Amino acid sequence: MASGGYQNRDILEQVQSFHRELGEPSGVDKADLELAVIIPTYNERANVLPLLGRLEKQLAGIAYEVIFVDDDSPDQTAALVRQLNRSQPRVRVLQRIRRRGLASACVEGMLATSAPYLAVMDADLQHDESILPMMLAKIKTEGLDLVVGTRNALGGSMGDFAASRARLSHWGLKLSTMISHCDLSDPMSGYFVLDRRFLEEVVHSVSAIGFKILLDIVSSATRPVKFAEVPYRFGQRLHGESKLDILVGIEYLQLLLDKTAGNLIPPRFFLFGMVGALGVAIHLSVLYFLLTWMQQTFVVAQTSAIFLVMTLNFFLNNIITYRDRRLRGSAIFGGLLSFYLACSVGAFVGIRIATFGVENGAPWYIAGFFGLVISSVWNYAATAVFTWRQRRRQSCPATEAE
Repeated sequence: MASGGYQNRDILEQVQSFHRELGEPSGVDKADLELAVIIPTYNERANVLPLLGRLEKQLAGIAYEVIFVDDDSPDQTAALVRQLNRSQPRVRVLQRIRRRGLASACVEGMLATSAPYLAVMDADLQHDESILPMMLAKIKTEGLDLVVGTRNALGGSMGDFAASRARLSHWGLKLSTMISHCDLSDPMSGYFVLDRRFLEEVVHSVSAIGFKILLDIVSSATRPVKFAEVPYRFGQRLHGESKLDILVGIEYLQLLLDKTAGNLIPPRFFLFGMVGALGVAIHLSVLYFLLTWMQQTFVVAQTSAIFLVMTLNFFLNNIITYRDRRLRGSAIFGGLLSFYLACSVGAFVGIRIATFGVENGAPWYIAGFFGLVISSVWNYAATAVFTWRQRRRQSCPATEAE
């Protein structure tokens, strides 16, 4: 309790200091609201006040509001914004509990405002806020669906991006052509302004997977997108840590799969299958090692390999396939037991089907393949329901624009 009080006093002092620097807070009449700036956050408390100060200067004369969508940051990002809201009604927060993901946060933020124009930007101060008025003016005067802040057009720059991250961005750009419905120079950009009417056209089709919300939006369009680009130099992060890691790349792959084959096969099943394929390779390697080098009986070697691979598959799926609903703490033990049970049933069913096929004249490799497929489908469906409590996506009615 004392710790919470200390944090609240600290937040109050930050807010008071912020007001002393910028003067009296100002509100916005919802009837005149023109622009909403959507900022997804996770552990970005140190960047909130500097970013708001920059926006206040650049958006002078524009009726705007700022919506932080915070994924329950341990650093009290939401508490800071909530304290600000007491004196600055145009700054507010949506705090999400037990949910993660930049794309879904952006969608929820955009749907939580009545503003006709919607800007999305990061909280890390790497997006150049000085071009935001230009982006807004361009989308209004030229009747566009979208204006993108680009690092790849003439006058733009990746800044001091590490060479490895620049290469990843380059490969991501190449892969984006598989699903993008417009020729953006920077479809990986997280900085853009959107017309609400265009959002309402595509929102029921977005996947809301991973970090690349712009690519998700343009690939969901059913007509040519009217867009323009404004170049800017990508800045340096001053506070906090980058969220880019290998799992972000996996989520990008998941987005590509969802857009290309999601109507036929759930993209999670692809990831589940990839983990399973890795498990098969490890299973055979462990089996060979135990039989050849440890001189174990086949029953002991097979049983050991099965439980080792089941355990490995559970943790890999928990980190990769179900990253957005990852089990933590004591929930891991219950999840692991349910995973063991579901996969044991799947293995039994797969073996019985393969045996039935061989006994009825099917080649062993065809019978084995079908047994593996049935087992995999069972394992995916059962663990989605009982281990990770995955719910089926509900279909949404199409809008009139579609």
